Amino acid sequence: MDKEIIIIGAGIGGLTTALALKQINKPVSVYESTSDIKPVGAGIVMANNAMQIFDKLGVRKKIEAAGCKISNIRITDAQLNNISVINLKPFELKYGVYNLAIHRADLQKILAEALGLQNINLAKRLLKIEEDNNFKLYFEDGTTANCETLIGADGINSVVRNQLFKTGKIRDSKQRCWRGIMTIDETFKYKDTSIESWGKGKRFGFVKISETKLYWFAVINKGLEEAISLVELFKEFHPDILKIIEATAKEDIIYNEIADLEPITQWYKSKACLLGDAAHATTPNMGQGACQAVEDAYTLATLFQQEKSIEAIFSQFEQIRIKKAHFIVNTSWSLGKVAQYENAFAIFLRNIFLKMLPNFFKKRQLNKVFNIDYITERAYKNS
Repeated sequence: MDKEIIIIGAGIGGLTTALALKQINKPVSVYESTSDIKPVGAGIVMANNAMQIFDKLGVRKKIEAAGCKISNIRITDAQLNNISVINLKPFELKYGVYNLAIHRADLQKILAEALGLQNINLAKRLLKIEEDNNFKLYFEDGTTANCETLIGADGINSVVRNQLFKTGKIRDSKQRCWRGIMTIDETFKYKDTSIESWGKGKRFGFVKISETKLYWFAVINKGLEEAISLVELFKEFHPDILKIIEATAKEDIIYNEIADLEPITQWYKSKACLLGDAAHATTPNMGQGACQAVEDAYTLATLFQQEKSIEAIFSQFEQIRIKKAHFIVNTSWSLGKVAQYENAFAIFLRNIFLKMLPNFFKKRQLNKVFNIDYITERAYKNS
């Protein structure tokens, strides 16, 4: 019988990995630092690549029922005049799934229930790892656990990475972000569309995550946050944007600083492996952070079906995934800088360039993000 695999972290990456491994009959347990799978957090977009994998794992329909379809992406100026519009319907037809916006907590709950709550150990904050032939894990509550195979899905500040790999530089983007959720009704006019409005050193985005809820985010460059309120900070934006901010209760707004993990080249060591934000945390500018963790999960499960050693599986996982993950990290970092220009002339040139960008180029770039065929092609190429 296979020995139990321990995953640290019950975020989207950890839960999806555990679910994928469980479905190929690998014994797996998840250890999570929080005491409950609570309805916290904000909205999240699960793009076409992640939805293809959720379809393979049998949870796509539940996720679709809990979220809202996105068929168009609009980048606009501060007054909601279009700069660039991307129609996602060709990708819906090509891959048979669609981009979806959902409350992060709803997605986490669906994954946890599909995995089985009995496989998730809560209130287990990892403090220390001892490494011999196996791993001995020490938790804050005084308990311990032993495993031969360890997967760190514990985020950008990963304890697994910090202790076993001793690497990882967290980069401050010098951008500050507020995320909010508000109630809407049937009169809300922006449907099936993700909108991102670009101003001068500021951005505001919003998308429906259910029939009654809207998720929004507001990003500013560091040094511009002196305004008394968000409404004052975004006063030059379209009235609909100001109404969204005003209609959101303060307790439904989360503030954080945007950061990523400078690309690292080592994701595994012996029988320990990193995935998701622990390996390649990215800024949210492409909406691909959680989606890339889902691709990690699918890749690992594909490799675990082969008759290979754990070290060989983790080595091939790194080889298959590192190029795309680093492409996402680097492109998202650059996109965040371009979107936050403060110079009026640079903004003018950027907007002209985006308006002139041909559709075939946009589609080619998105197909590079959405395509997951490379995973099985490369996984079985050397099997």
